[in-house]
Amino acid sequence: MRRTLLNLVLAAGFLGVAVAIAVARRSPPSGYETSIYTATPTITWVGFGLALAIAIGLTIGARDWYQGGAIALGGLTVTSIVSLPVIRNYHFQGKGDALTHLGWVRDFVQGTMQPNELFYPGLHSIASVLHLAGGVSMQRALLIAVIILFIPFLVFVPLIARDITGTNAAAGFAAIASWMVLPINNVATHMGPHTNSNALFVVPVALFAILTFMSRRSDLERLPFGISPFTVGVLVTGIGLLLIHPQQMINVVVLLGAFAGVQWLARRRYDDHPIVHHPSMFTPAVLLGGLFIVWAAANERFRTAFSGLIYGLFAQDIGTGTTVDQREGSLAELGGSLIELFVLLFLVAAVIGTIAGLFVLATWLGRTRLDPDGRSYVTYLALALVPLGGMFLVYFFGTPTMAFRQVGFIYVLLTILGGIALAHLFGWLTGPLTTPGANALAAVFVSACLVLTLMTLFTSPIIYQPTQHVTEQQQFGFDTTFEHRLDDQRFAGFGYGVNRYGDAYHGTEAGREINYDAGAGGQVLVDEFESGNYSGAYHGLDYYFTVTAYDEARELEVYDELHHSEAALAELENDPAANRLISNGEFRLYTVEGLPS
Repeated sequence: MRRTLLNLVLAAGFLGVAVAIAVARRSPPSGYETSIYTATPTITWVGFGLALAIAIGLTIGARDWYQGGAIALGGLTVTSIVSLPVIRNYHFQGKGDALTHLGWVRDFVQGTMQPNELFYPGLHSIASVLHLAGGVSMQRALLIAVIILFIPFLVFVPLIARDITGTNAAAGFAAIASWMVLPINNVATHMGPHTNSNALFVVPVALFAILTFMSRRSDLERLPFGISPFTVGVLVTGIGLLLIHPQQMINVVVLLGAFAGVQWLARRRYDDHPIVHHPSMFTPAVLLGGLFIVWAAANERFRTAFSGLIYGLFAQDIGTGTTVDQREGSLAELGGSLIELFVLLFLVAAVIGTIAGLFVLATWLGRTRLDPDGRSYVTYLALALVPLGGMFLVYFFGTPTMAFRQVGFIYVLLTILGGIALAHLFGWLTGPLTTPGANALAAVFVSACLVLTLMTLFTSPIIYQPTQHVTEQQQFGFDTTFEHRLDDQRFAGFGYGVNRYGDAYHGTEAGREINYDAGAGGQVLVDEFESGNYSGAYHGLDYYFTVTAYDEARELEVYDELHHSEAALAELENDPAANRLISNGEFRLYTVEGLPS
């Protein structure tokens, strides 16, 4: 009877996902969507919610085949949520870097650029293959490539936890922790075409290869020339990360270096300890580090980024402190606060990180049920956070964006440690609460965490950023504009420049010589525009003025006219210096005469 009930419950979960996907698929966007959450049908969220509830319950309370099925159900549900832009047939999703990445895909397809000429061609190569072999549009191919790179995160996090502890409970809780997608913080890591963020989801593959290398006897199998297959696994996964984004690969090199340092210290102090018997991580660290140096040293983009970091360390007006002050002032004007934003974006991460830290301390004090090998792996991961945290501090005072990208990598490790810690915490609570009571408390806790993290997976007005939805009308408007523009006339946007759309249209490399704003900023001057001086709103020059549905949603709805007002935008229609050239409901283009010279 119990097996029949479990089968029915698990089947209901998969049915819920199927219904959710079908309903979402039949509800494509009719125009720009300010929030992908509110625009997605309620039935879809009910189906996803039912599936996650069943997945959580069975992952925590069931074992054997049923726990595996529940983990698969939860992974499928979260993957479906991540895939909503594809399922609901978004033309494209992502502003800024995402449009530039789309431009590189176009470069690859057009032959303007070869993959080996790009510093990190992994994502773009996958998208190019999907476009050329699968016949899908480049925009859709790039979104599908993001999903392909996301899936390994859900698969390998529980595998690593199972490898470290040898228990199904740790694998289950680690799987649930992976569903929270803690590496995404929407400050510098994003769910979409963003190679640094996409690489984070492949890091567990490299980490699994490293742990396999350390825990398996390499003398049992040898490749030609006596090479260990496990060494090859580490190198291959490291190279894969290098091709997706080198910053995350160098983090893996630092991780390997930290592991080698722990081994060196252990061998100096102990004669018989599990770490002493592990194969040295020094050689893989050196090999991957040398590969990174060879790959990066010849790349101009890397040299520019490194120079920017060094400059940022010594410049007073650059750094996270300045950025935080600016954001805090803007949030206050919108009626929000940094505390509110922290709760939305980082509360769950902070809680899971704290639990993981306490678990590490308990492990070092001998208060956990881990065997000696398991304690050794926890020590490896915990001590690796020291140099990784040091890198975060360097970025913190140098380039704020890089600092929060580093947080993303750190949370890949904390997701694994946090999952193992949750298994031990609620396992310990079975004593005072009984097993059903501890499982119920665990289900409530992780469900609350999942709700809070998944509701901030994509940008939306709840975190003061509209969804980065690019409609077909918007891109068609820009494409038409670029095709018929006067070469010497500059562009100005309504709070957002056009350069990135130019990358998507021409190709990032193919359009490198095209100057859209001649260094004038790419956006209208707020004070001049709001005062009605449209001719002087772009340094007195003649200019094309672009405004999209995304711009209006951001400036007028989400920012509540903090910078630009609806009245000033509407009055542009009546100004004799302005003429509307294109209007399709999602995009408008005006030509505006500047001040007489």
